[in-house]
Order: sequence, then structure tokens, then C-alpha cells
Amino acid sequence: MAQIQDQDATQTLQQQVHEAYASKSALRICGNGSKAFYGRAVQGDTLEMSQHQGIISYEPTELVITARAGCQLQEIEDLLAEHGQMLGFEPPHFADNATPGGSLGGTIATNFSGPRRPYTGAARDYVLGSRIINGKGELQKFGGEVMKNVAGYDVSRLMCGALGTLGAILDVSLKVIPLPEAEHSFSLECGTQQALDNMQQWMQQSLPLSASAYVDGRLHVRLASNEAAIKQARQQIGGDSVDNDFWRQLKEQQLDFFNTELPLWRLSLASSAPPLNLQGDTLYDWGGALRWLRSDTSADKIRHAVEAQGGHAILFKNNPGRIEPFHELNPGVLALHRQLKQAFDPANILNPQRMYAEI
Repeated sequence: MAQIQDQDATQTLQQQVHEAYASKSALRICGNGSKAFYGRAVQGDTLEMSQHQGIISYEPTELVITARAGCQLQEIEDLLAEHGQMLGFEPPHFADNATPGGSLGGTIATNFSGPRRPYTGAARDYVLGSRIINGKGELQKFGGEVMKNVAGYDVSRLMCGALGTLGAILDVSLKVIPLPEAEHSFSLECGTQQALDNMQQWMQQSLPLSASAYVDGRLHVRLASNEAAIKQARQQIGGDSVDNDFWRQLKEQQLDFFNTELPLWRLSLASSAPPLNLQGDTLYDWGGALRWLRSDTSADKIRHAVEAQGGHAILFKNNPGRIEPFHELNPGVLALHRQLKQAFDPANILNPQRMYAEI
């Protein structure tokens, strides 16, 4: 029965996309809405994905789970936890009283990953396969459901971070990893440069890190391994024991730092990059490679400073409405984006201009 319902839901979605393609009408792909703030606003008829729910298959011994796009992350994580497993990229849910928990489709479409990302990989690193509806209303399947299957693997990864501009994701197969035997967090007081130096040094020493972040004058570290290895690493790191819940608050942006009406910037740089000379407050995550900046400094100044260090800047949240959220693409990369868009969505009906005004 579940399979019949899935076929009916897929056919309904496919028919809506097919009709939009025929009439050249824009579609706004929508799941639970927990990430609607991200990117540019889209005008068009709603392609509702939230009802396309459910876990299709799960093989704990194979470390693989396949679920539909509308399936909530919490449902997936609860099932994995029952078998001592987890999503290695620790995705944020961005749920609140008004918005349901994040969905799998939205997570893959944004490629959002949590504090564990520099130590275990990003969302795209765990995608084994996917099934989508392209801009012509055609079903397309890429990759597979086992880690040995690499056919179409890179094409599946194209859906990660594309914000639905290349296809409406129907379901995704993900590699999962075992839960660590133990996990403990510590915190120590230090300056910004010392925190960056420590995070860089500890990563090079192969300590069992699973998260590191610096905010409000304190360096936070999480260790994941067996108790003996954690005890040994803690002797080297030092610091005071703190609640592991800090990392949930960080990934869900529930720390006081994120309680701001200022533009919130997401800066991606090398973890070894020095602190930037920019006005505002900065939170350092991912061992220094991800930096959250709350500032009303001009977009040009922020992006110039980040570019000078070989990085890029995204206006993540609280956009006053006049700033392009994503870093400008150079002509060569923009041409590649256009070619991909033409191949998957030739009529430009799927989330048009969600990322860039030119696409």
C-alpha cells in the first residue's frame, strides 16, 4: 500500500511539473519551509514536497538508508539511533514552534552540515544516489543504494546545494555511520588567534575531534571515541567539562550569538586564515573554516576581505533586501551553472533565480 501511495504522489508531482513545462510556468519547490529564508525569493506556483514522506528502506548492516524528500530528519535520526547509527554530517533542523523539523530534501538541496562536518564530511559526501523530477517532468535516477555503486555518483551530488534549481528531489540514499562509543565536550578561555592556532594544531595531531568552535572568548571542543582515547586527548587539550548540548544549540543557531537583527554572514575560508579586519562579531566553527559574522558592514567590503583570503561569503539571514545572498560567480563558473541549468531545466521553471538573478 505504501508503494502505491508513493507512486500516486510521484505521479501527481510529475504531472504538475510536466504541465508547468508545457506552459513555461515557474514552480516554487517547497518542503517544510524551515530553510525558506535561504537564498533569493522565488515567484511561482508551489510544488509541495512535504507530503512525499516516509523511509523507503534501511539496512543497518549495510550502513545505508533511503528516504523520501519530505521525510523529517528527526524520524530518520530516531531510527538510526535505535541501531547505534547516525547521519555523519550532523545536519541542522532549523525547527521552531511555527515551523516543522527540517526535511531530508531540504537538507540535501541546501547541503547544510553541522559542527561535525570538518571531521566526518559534508552532506554531499554521504549521498549515494537520488531520484528527481527534472524540469521537463521526467523521472531521473542517479547513483545507487550501496557504497560500492558509483554509477552516476557525481550527478547525485549535483543536487547538493543546488536549492532545487536542477530538479525536485523525490528520494535520497545516504551512507550512515556508527554512533561514537562516547562523546565529551570541553571549554577553555583564550584569545581569537590562540583559538585558531589550537584548532589547527589539534587537527594536525589526529586527536579524536568531532567539533570545535570559538565564541565569546571561549574555545569549545568535542571529542568522540572510546573513553580511554578521550581521556588521553583531554589531558592534551585541557579545559573544563561542558554540556554536549552546546553543539545542538550551535547547529540550530539557538545560541545568543544568533539572536540578532543584523545581517548574518556565512564566511567560508581556510581554517588557517587569520581573523578578518571587519566590524562586527564573529563565531568560528568547523575549526575556523566556517565563520559566522553579524555585521552591517557593506557587502562589498565583506566579500573583498573574504576574497583576499581565498574564500567566499554568503548573506545567510536577515537580508535587508538589497544584497545578493550568494557570492558573485566568475564568468567561467557562471557558464557551467547555465549549462547545467539548461540540461536539467531547459525552460527554467524550477526555482528560477533562487541562487542567482542570471539563472
